Amino acid sequence: MASLPPALRLIRSVRPAIVAVGAAAALWPVASPGQWGHGGWGGQGGGGWVSWASTAQQGADMGMADVIRSEGYRNLQNSEAAKSWEEAKTLEIQNRMRWTETYFEMRKTNREARAAEAGPPVTQEQAIRMAKMAMPPRLGSTQLDPVTGHIEYPLVLQDPIFKPYRESLDRLFAERASSGGSLQYEQHAEIQKTVSKFIEALKQRVDDYAAGDYGRARTFLDSIANESRMPAG
Repeated sequence: MASLPPALRLIRSVRPAIVAVGAAAALWPVASPGQWGHGGWGGQGGGGWVSWASTAQQGADMGMADVIRSEGYRNLQNSEAAKSWEEAKTLEIQNRMRWTETYFEMRKTNREARAAEAGPPVTQEQAIRMAKMAMPPRLGSTQLDPVTGHIEYPLVLQDPIFKPYRESLDRLFAERASSGGSLQYEQHAEIQKTVSKFIEALKQRVDDYAAGDYGRARTFLDSIANESRMPAG
């Protein structure tokens, strides 16, 4: 037989030893979890004791255990994060509810305060009575003759400067009397317009008259305007 190369001769010489070591490793006892550490099976690495698998199946089992343990830890972390998010969301909702309740409570308080200051609501009868009280008094027959429509003006309003306004009102109320006490819309609007101009002219001369005379003249003009809305008589 031809001689083998030196490398092949070396492999053939150590092969029985490799097989023996492999068989011994297969029969090596597995270290239990209680044996991990200084007095158990395994080796020390990185400051702690690490167990070693003695068979392929044990290695697979240990790897699967690590995967399950990692998955459980991840699920735990996800669960804690979810609970924290839910707690934060609940707190936000509670804060919004408290803010809304406070807002409407303040509005209710404001409404109640305004209602207390305003007093009870005005009834229809009270409103009619107040409206009548606010209206100027009606003129008597000596102030406005219902038959002829003649107007007896207060002394202040007899000032010659007011003559154009007096003449206009005398004509309109004479027409009212001759028609049986009724007015057309145009006549009513003209009376209101003439009285407004009369009042403005009176205001411009407020310093020329005594306060009492000015007040009586002003009230008389308001009554004249009101009479155009009333039936004659």
